[in-house]
Amino acid sequence: MNQKRSTVLFIASSLDGYIATKEESLEWLFKVEGEGDNGFTEFYETVDTILMGKRTYDWVMKQDLDEFPYKDKECYVFTRSVYEDTENVQFINEDITKFIHKLQNKNGNNIWLVGGGELLNSCIQAGLVDEFIITFAPTIIGNGIPLFKEGNHHLELSLKGTKQFNQFIELHYQVKK
Repeated sequence: MNQKRSTVLFIASSLDGYIATKEESLEWLFKVEGEGDNGFTEFYETVDTILMGKRTYDWVMKQDLDEFPYKDKECYVFTRSVYEDTENVQFINEDITKFIHKLQNKNGNNIWLVGGGELLNSCIQAGLVDEFIITFAPTIIGNGIPLFKEGNHHLELSLKGTKQFNQFIELHYQVKK
């Protein structure tokens, strides 16, 4: 019998709950002294599938990168428009819940929900997120793109663990089902 794969949000946030400024900048994040890659490599080895929204994908593609950062994983980008798939990405314009349930029931490692806010909100509303790994930076930016959108969802979580990466604190929660 197959064990259901977990869908995991792994993300950094300011202490006041923002994942980026309104201008989609992460400069505030890179000013904080971390430790190594702040647990990214260890986490990345636990996933084989990447999910992200189109705005997050566009942001990644605007970065000055030598190559696509997730080329060794299955990568799906959710969009309301139709785009042609690339060698690294499949664009998904279908029901999020059905698509993610199909992924969760396939053999494999965990599924990383990269972001952004719209996709995360849809996944929370549909009960698709199994774990939250949030690394908090000791920075208050005052406004920006919130980690969690206001809504009518209510999740109960259980703390799986904490880690410190110099000035960053990682909180790892599992959703109680």
